[in-house]
Amino acid sequence: MLLTVSLLNKGTFLGSLINKCRQVVGVKNNKHVEINLKPNISNSPTLSTLNPSSSPSPVSNVHDTNRPLSVANLSLSSPATAASKLTVEQQVGLPARPKKPLTPYFRFMNDLRPKILAANPSLALVDVVKQVSKKWETADASLKQRLQEEYKKEQQEYIEKRMKYDAKITDEQRSQIKELKQEKIEAKERRMMRKRIKDLGRPKKPASAFIRFIAKERIRTPQKPNQTFREWHEAATKKWSTLSQGEKDIYMQESRKEFETYKKEIAVWEEKMIRMGHIDVVRQGNLIDPPEVKTKKS
Repeated sequence: MLLTVSLLNKGTFLGSLINKCRQVVGVKNNKHVEINLKPNISNSPTLSTLNPSSSPSPVSNVHDTNRPLSVANLSLSSPATAASKLTVEQQVGLPARPKKPLTPYFRFMNDLRPKILAANPSLALVDVVKQVSKKWETADASLKQRLQEEYKKEQQEYIEKRMKYDAKITDEQRSQIKELKQEKIEAKERRMMRKRIKDLGRPKKPASAFIRFIAKERIRTPQKPNQTFREWHEAATKKWSTLSQGEKDIYMQESRKEFETYKKEIAVWEEKMIRMGHIDVVRQGNLIDPPEVKTKKS
C-alpha cells in the first residue's frame, strides 16, 4: 500500500509511468495526456516552418494563434518531418534497435488494461494506471513469480541480440547517433523553454508586414480547389514582390505601430521576470551580467 500511495503522490513519477504506458499499450490522443499541437518530442514530427529565404521580406516568428500567421495557415511540408519519425539508428542506415522486454509490472498491465477498459471504455489513462497499481499490490505471488521468470528469459535474449546489434555499428555511425541524440535533447529543451515562456505570459511579437499581407491575401484570394497551398503561397509571394513601395508601406506601418507597443510590453514583462528570478527567459542583451554561454560537449 505504501508503494501505491507513493506512486500516486509523486506527479513526476506518475507522469513518467503514464508515458511508458502509452508506449506499451499504444494509446494515442488521450484527453488527459498533454499533447503538443506542434509536436517534436523524441519520435514526433518536427515543426513545419516557413523558410524566410523563400520570400522577398523576412518572416518573423509568430506564436500567437489569433494573429495573421494562423489566418494565413502557413504550414509548408518539410523533409525533416518524415525523417523525424525514424529512430536515430534508422536515420543513419541501421535497422531498428532491439527492444527491451517488458518488466513484470508492465506485463501485468498489458493483460489487465483491456479488461479494465472493457468494463469502463471512457476511463482515462491516468485512472487505468491507478487501478492497475492497486491490483498489482494485491496480485498473487505465484503470478508475479511467473511474470518475473518470463521477463528474465526475454531479458537474456535481449542482451544477446543487443550485443550482436552493437557489434555491427561502425565508429562513424556511433558518432552520428551521438550527434542525433544530442540534437533531440537540445530540441526538447527548446520546446520546454518555449512552453515555459508562454506559461509566464510573454507578450507576443507582432507579425511582419509580409505576414500581414499573406493573411489578407488568404481572404481576398483564397486557395483554389485544384491548387496546393505551396502553389498558392508562391503566387502570393510573387504578388508581394510586384507591390509598389507605397502599397507595402501600409502593411509596414501597421507592423511598426504594433511593434512599438510590443517593445514597451516586453520591457515591463522582462523587468517583472528579473524580479521573480526567471533570468533565463530574459533576452541576454537586457541583462547587466548575461548568463554564461553553454558550450556543446565534444
